[in-house]
Amino acid sequence: MSRTALPFHASDISAVARSLRTQLAERNTTPGHVELLNMLARAIGHRNFQQLRAQITASERLNNPRSTDTEPVDFRKIERLARCYDAQGCLQRWPAKRSERLVALWVLWSRLPAKEELSEAQVNARLQAMHGFGDHALLRRELCDLGMMERTRDGRIYRRLEQPMPADAVAMLQHLKQRSDAARAP
Repeated sequence: MSRTALPFHASDISAVARSLRTQLAERNTTPGHVELLNMLARAIGHRNFQQLRAQITASERLNNPRSTDTEPVDFRKIERLARCYDAQGCLQRWPAKRSERLVALWVLWSRLPAKEELSEAQVNARLQAMHGFGDHALLRRELCDLGMMERTRDGRIYRRLEQPMPADAVAMLQHLKQRSDAARAP
């Protein structure tokens, strides 16, 4: 039986050792092979070994390097969300899950100009160019409600609020760029 080698990365080996010690202390018997794999996966922040393997597999399918950030990337979510975009990176449908909608909003946010005041009409035009499901008002409202953009009281001036992007959103942008570049290649 062939085995697939899976990378195992821990940012803090001491935390892994403490977690393993705690998990082993809670047991009366010696754990089996699968139980040890689950313990190791839990020690680095995953639910179990199966979830760790699914993350790595999804990451490889997306041809995306493993994140070395402290914030873990959910590559399965990125893979699901990628289905909402066309080959050019245009959002074609509004994701059903809230966590996926947040990542999609971060992608839209990143494509808006930084440190620039825009009128409502300019924001609408930019958002219309970035999606294909015809509801720019929803997108504009969500960006403002979530604190990614601010608007004046009268709604005449909009401005992107600068802040660091979550790791999932950065991974999504990287994937969309790779896919767009691959679509343009002859």
